[in-house]
Amino acid sequence: MNAEDLRLLAREARDELDSANTLEALEAFRVAYLGRKGKIARLFESLKEASAEERRTLGRELNEVKTAIEGKTKQKQISFSAEARKKDTFFDPTLPGLRRPLGRIHPLTQTIREITGIFERLGFEVVDGPEVETEFHNFTALNIPADHPSRDSFATFYTQTGERESPSLLRSQTSTVQIRVMQKRKPPLRVIAPGRVYRPDPVDASHSFMFHQIEGLMVDDRTTFSELKGVLQFFLRRLFGPETKIRFRPHFFPFTEPSAEVDVSCFLCQAKGCSVCGGKGWLELLGAGSVHPLVFEQVGYDPKRVQGFAFGLGVERIAMLRHGIPDIRMFFENDIRFLKQF
Repeated sequence: MNAEDLRLLAREARDELDSANTLEALEAFRVAYLGRKGKIARLFESLKEASAEERRTLGRELNEVKTAIEGKTKQKQISFSAEARKKDTFFDPTLPGLRRPLGRIHPLTQTIREITGIFERLGFEVVDGPEVETEFHNFTALNIPADHPSRDSFATFYTQTGERESPSLLRSQTSTVQIRVMQKRKPPLRVIAPGRVYRPDPVDASHSFMFHQIEGLMVDDRTTFSELKGVLQFFLRRLFGPETKIRFRPHFFPFTEPSAEVDVSCFLCQAKGCSVCGGKGWLELLGAGSVHPLVFEQVGYDPKRVQGFAFGLGVERIAMLRHGIPDIRMFFENDIRFLKQF
């Protein structure tokens, strides 16, 4: 190798580099000249045969040629990359826009909104309250004395917070919100309280330790049981259709007297009897009744001057009936395949 060979190499490299118009051609050039077995590597190998003086001179010149080729190759790579980015970021305003995937409202939330919307037409106000409650709001104020089976600590989720004399617990019904509203306000009242409640039920297809309730309360100086029937009739026929039949059955609740279980005719079989209604033609939906005088006394109302009614229903049960959902656990598993159907 001599100086003429180096000049010839530099000229050939310049011509081939200029003709490399694609990334593939540029890579082929890099391998041919700068690769481990490329032309420059072979020239460095041939320096072993030169004298010491020639190795110093030719080695310096060969390094200069190599550096020049590497620099021009790098510049061309950067140029190609910039052009590729420009192509990728090209925006055509005439193309249709990209639709981003949108979430859906949970079926339980849909059911709650539909139910509360019906009662809001009747003048009811939607109210909320804490899920961690006191024994007074969850039991005592609802006419459930200390020796009542519901007061057993194994039948309720008690928390570690609160004083020993007044422990805290997770509410087992949203009636606690009604108590709080009556403590703060004077009649007339029309409120409806949706929210989560907690009970230590074994989890299966129809039970969960956490579920949703909606409870309503109306109090003034002349509210009657017949008005309760009218309100629930309007609500249930709005929810299930104008042909829905309604049945009241006597029942016991400690916080209402008289009390009733409310059934509707099965809308799936038109009350003829099916597997959903157990062949009876009726579906049990909610409990209701006139507010017990002792409840009024607990919140400072005079039971001789005010009257009221209350009712409560489970949101999951209504959603399962309306949509034919066989298992309550499906609401809480966050399976997108299930949720996106609503």
